[in-house]
Amino acid sequence: MAISVNLNADMGEGFGAYDIGDDDAILKIIGSANIACGFHAGDPLTMRRVVQRAKEEGVSIGAHPGFNDLWGFGRRRIDMRADDLENLIAYQIGALQAMAAFAGEKVTHVKPHGALNNMAAENADYAMAIGRAIKAVDPKLIYVALSGSEMEIAAEKLGLPLAREGFCDRLYEDDGNLTSRKVPGSVIKDPAQAARQVVHMVVEGEIISRNGKRIPRKVDTLCVHGDEPTAIALARTVREALEAAGVNVIPLTEMALR
Repeated sequence: MAISVNLNADMGEGFGAYDIGDDDAILKIIGSANIACGFHAGDPLTMRRVVQRAKEEGVSIGAHPGFNDLWGFGRRRIDMRADDLENLIAYQIGALQAMAAFAGEKVTHVKPHGALNNMAAENADYAMAIGRAIKAVDPKLIYVALSGSEMEIAAEKLGLPLAREGFCDRLYEDDGNLTSRKVPGSVIKDPAQAARQVVHMVVEGEIISRNGKRIPRKVDTLCVHGDEPTAIALARTVREALEAAGVNVIPLTEMALR
């Protein structure tokens, strides 16, 4: 039986007059787009433009909510009440749903951004708050969760569609969480290295930590960070390597999840 996986990218992360990443180029490579919703990055014009381009390329549309942290690009940890976080997530999903409506499209998944993603991977209260927001807005939305994390557990508890995520361009710790960006080399910039990591992750069903520990993990979707200068070359190399290994790369909406 052929293996299928989704390739997603974080995008729409410019703001006002500033563009970050080559959204048009990466949309030609991936299957699903995680679009910033205006808090860590993004604005109404950027959101609407990326939604329209995603539609034209046949790429499924997802919300990429983060902390209200434009200055820190959503990569600074913020402690907040779980019910406040729940409202924060619902608000951002709704914003992208409105922009998607202009293009006659629907938001189909939610993938937390940056520090929020890292904290929710370890913090059950945060993971559940995100899940409750998703379920309240639309229980058919797919919760994209770091494989093996508290977010995966939350999605299962709440009965939400679940896509377990792996990362093309990040190193892992022995507990299965991502290595902090503060650690030199934590972001993989070499396309060949990323391709080797991803093919092993998908075909063998395990991740290998930066210390060499083998951790069994199921992965439905793989992330490329669109703001990285190496994103296009890395995404293209990863996709070619997956297809060469006999893996089908498809939109998240076509994955047989759960």
